[in-house]
Amino acid sequence: MVPFRKKPFDFIKLGTVPECSVVRKAWGELTTDELYSILKLRTDVFFVEQGIDEEELDNRDQEVTTEHLWIQDDRGVAAYLRVLWDDEATHLDAHRIVGRVVVRADRRGEGLAKILFAEVIERRGHESLLLHAQEYIAPLYARFGFEEFGGVYAEAGLPHVSMYRPGHDRAGREGADQRAADMVRPTA
Repeated sequence: MVPFRKKPFDFIKLGTVPECSVVRKAWGELTTDELYSILKLRTDVFFVEQGIDEEELDNRDQEVTTEHLWIQDDRGVAAYLRVLWDDEATHLDAHRIVGRVVVRADRRGEGLAKILFAEVIERRGHESLLLHAQEYIAPLYARFGFEEFGGVYAEAGLPHVSMYRPGHDRAGREGADQRAADMVRPTA
């Protein structure tokens, strides 16, 4: 199998984004069709396209504190991410971990990941957040206030970086939260 290699910004287009609604559910709220569509997307991208051979089903999806967010179209789930909770902070004060960020190949470049991240920031921006990003996509996350820490490391055979975003008080939101919202406002 040919290894998955992308150059920085291969398909990160930061133009206008379409108007889409984000679905957010806990494990117990997912229908079997929703679960199938989520797992199919993750499998198609992580296993088939990127050739990742590490375990995908890690039981974290089923935790009551895990939030599943996605954008649906007529072909199923077009973009997805999950937000986990760890009782002990993994880095500084970050208990929430964003992961499994994925966009279907035919919908890349439309800003769907930006829409999902804006939703996470809107709901969880007051909390510190952590993520482990494939290195080439880190600039997108930096636009949402995430900063790299540590060096580049291999995870699932691909170069990754860890990123942290400090929480902001809901009443006195710092500029990053507003900039995140502004980034995804659809244009008429």
